Amino acid sequence: MKVVFISPHFPYEMPRFTRGLAEVGAQVYGLGDVPLEQIPDDTKRWLTDYIHVPSLGDEESVLRHALSALRRLQPDRIECLWEVGVELAARLRAELGIAGLSPENARDFRDKDRMKARLDRAGLRVPRHYRVVSLADLQHAVKYIGFPLIIKPIDGAGTRDTFKLSNDADLQAILPQIKHLPEMIAEEFIEGEEFTFDTVCIEGVPVFESIAQYHPNPLQSRTLEWISPAQIVLRDPYIAPLADAVTFGRNVLGAMGTGTGFTHMEWFRKPNGEVVFGEIAARAPGGRLVDQMNYANDFNVYREWARAVCWHTFEQTPQRRYHVAAVFKRAQGQGRVTRIEGLEEVRRELDPALVVEELLPVGTPRRDWKQTLLGDGVLIARHPDHDTMLRIMGRLVTGIRMFAE
Repeated sequence: MKVVFISPHFPYEMPRFTRGLAEVGAQVYGLGDVPLEQIPDDTKRWLTDYIHVPSLGDEESVLRHALSALRRLQPDRIECLWEVGVELAARLRAELGIAGLSPENARDFRDKDRMKARLDRAGLRVPRHYRVVSLADLQHAVKYIGFPLIIKPIDGAGTRDTFKLSNDADLQAILPQIKHLPEMIAEEFIEGEEFTFDTVCIEGVPVFESIAQYHPNPLQSRTLEWISPAQIVLRDPYIAPLADAVTFGRNVLGAMGTGTGFTHMEWFRKPNGEVVFGEIAARAPGGRLVDQMNYANDFNVYREWARAVCWHTFEQTPQRRYHVAAVFKRAQGQGRVTRIEGLEEVRRELDPALVVEELLPVGTPRRDWKQTLLGDGVLIARHPDHDTMLRIMGRLVTGIRMFAE
């Protein structure tokens, strides 16, 4: 089994997926836009070979530089779990006649307006939406949807360049910030709690399902620097209060023409109980959610995704033992991290529930909180009881503080 894996070293989770492919018996051929010597050794060791291209962001350039080598290689699969390469992988499959997500379907997973129109046709509840390519379109969108509304890139990931507009003043204020974007989508603002529905599928049928809840919703986390964003992977998605969400998620998978691999969907629970679609991607989630799934189930979903992709099997049984919280810390101040307060006390208090401590060391420049969910480090804890997990999460949010100068 020859698998071409696009961007085997980046983002954070990709080396683990690279290893997973090798561990289930695949020959892994990396394809990326950094020289091989810049690939870390702990990723390089799992690669059979590597194809270097000038830029993964330029599909035509990738085709010019890689197609002849790929035709000689005759791979069985071409995979990408990084959002920006999903359509590239589909284009390469089409050029080489390899099974997998087609370019048309890949575009539907990337283009948020096409995505929601497809689910509209399937009768699924999505926010009212309007495609925006001009100021006139944006003005029409306001009339059609009404305030409040959300505006974001048509093929964006996460909450970058995403804005909530509550009135005309907000609309005027964001115009300079969106002028670089060729297309956007305006959509109804959904008030409610925000969750994920994450799956590994084989031929469109989920063989693993997971639900997580954001604390608070991502748009708020990306707006206010003082917040420590947090999320909890719930121990068991099959409890009665989530049954309608699981059914809804499976219906979305069917309507989107899901094949084999990871999917990452976000959805809302309104105060009246209604489930509303947010968006879906044909890839694994980022932001340490895959690690949280592993801690919740005491298994290795990196490897099981690879087994599903290569051999259409999923061998490990999810144990559903723990709720797992991840809390992302942001240092107060700018410059380099100068001190971390409360870690020793919290560590003693929460042991053995605290399973990951990855905070930037003192002396390290802090990260740009607007550009990464990971902030200045992450703490992950687990516990079988949900109320206890919420208390532990709150302790990680308020009990540990980082400072920078």
